Amino acid sequence: MSDQLGLWESVASGWERRRAFVWGVSHEVGERLVDALDPQPGETILELACGPGDTGFMAAARLGPAGRLISTDFSAEMVGAAERRALELGLGNVEHRIVDAQAIGLPDSSVDRVVCRWGYMLMPDPARALGETWRVLRPGGRLAFSIWAEARANPWGSAIWRAAIELGFIGPPEPDAPGPFRLGDVDRVHALVAGAGFEPAEVTDVPVAWRYADFTEYWAVSRDLSSSLNALLQQLTAQEFAQAQERVETMLAPYVTAAGLEIPGLTRNVLTHKS
Repeated sequence: MSDQLGLWESVASGWERRRAFVWGVSHEVGERLVDALDPQPGETILELACGPGDTGFMAAARLGPAGRLISTDFSAEMVGAAERRALELGLGNVEHRIVDAQAIGLPDSSVDRVVCRWGYMLMPDPARALGETWRVLRPGGRLAFSIWAEARANPWGSAIWRAAIELGFIGPPEPDAPGPFRLGDVDRVHALVAGAGFEPAEVTDVPVAWRYADFTEYWAVSRDLSSSLNALLQQLTAQEFAQAQERVETMLAPYVTAAGLEIPGLTRNVLTHKS
């Protein structure tokens, strides 16, 4: 757990630096999550794995001064980034906390709604995290979260790892290791949601296009956002590093356009509730 925390702390500044870029790519994901969550004035909403906080802050804007957003992340550095963003936005109804989603330090049935964008698949035990989410939700409370679809539907993120495996730098990942595409199986998502006690989930595909000026920007952004990529690259020799970079650029060549590099992606938004 401490190793995972260290990795996230190491890229928190990159997520803050790239906040506008990531939100530009993914704002539709966040907007749809908040619309599905349907926040009401005066309610208490919990955001898990908030990162720089944009999705939760959209929800906070609907709560009014009597409502409250509890903006949380496992990483203290991420929470700091969210605090700075909330200050920029002038939000006065946001509380910031460092929270492990697998052991949420809140009373039973204490929040009205929970939102989490791209968090559960990165947690060591998503079933436990979903169970904790169910525990803190009030009866009738909604949960809206997003996950990435299968790796093959997301070459923006999977190409680097395919290249590393093909070049022999790493072996295939463990089937259930935390990672962006770990919950790409829709049947498994339904089973996890039901296993935590929630009502049957609605799952909606949301296409996401990652647009970069060129491959150089793609590589820089990827390194800013991925702790696991940086950990891998640090283990490579200069020659291996160059080989990996060249292989990835070749893989992504089909996505070069007149405007730069546009790589498709697919997110799934999930909506459920506690009966």
